[in-house]
Amino acid sequence: QMCKKDRDYAIFMPYPTGRVAPWNTGAERINGYRAEDIIGQHFSRFSPEDVAQRGWPDEELRRASAEGRYEEEGWRVRKDGSRFWASVVITALRDDAGNLRGFSKVTRDITQKKQAEENARRLLREEEARRAAAGHAEAIRQQREQLRVTLQSIGDGVIATDAAGRVTLLN
Repeated sequence: QMCKKDRDYAIFMPYPTGRVAPWNTGAERINGYRAEDIIGQHFSRFSPEDVAQRGWPDEELRRASAEGRYEEEGWRVRKDGSRFWASVVITALRDDAGNLRGFSKVTRDITQKKQAEENARRLLREEEARRAAAGHAEAIRQQREQLRVTLQSIGDGVIATDAAGRVTLLN
């Protein structure tokens, strides 16, 4: 029986070369590849093409090897070409002598979390824009009132027209 964790996390163990080795059911669900379709392939298949072409997946392994662990959030690609926002942790696996044996890679699809965060930021920006607009509207109202009072207090006749010559203001 598959537990929730197995479905929510893609867990596999790339060899030191980056080739995919053992693959769990969560990895199949999240990435869209059956084990027999992906084992032995380079894990750069999960990266967007431009990222893979500049060699970033191998850099992730280099960093994990050097520092023991590499962590990031970014776009990943499923077998069908669709993208998802992923939280990725790559851990270097070493034997007792310190020799690199491979890596463990845990990927979680956090697209919904990312979308919720972006929606919250968008709503905050919209609220700030509404407050700014309300502040500007109040400033305009106050300036109009000041202009009205000023024009009413002028003893001479004041007429304002628009560019077409139509009267827009008359005291």
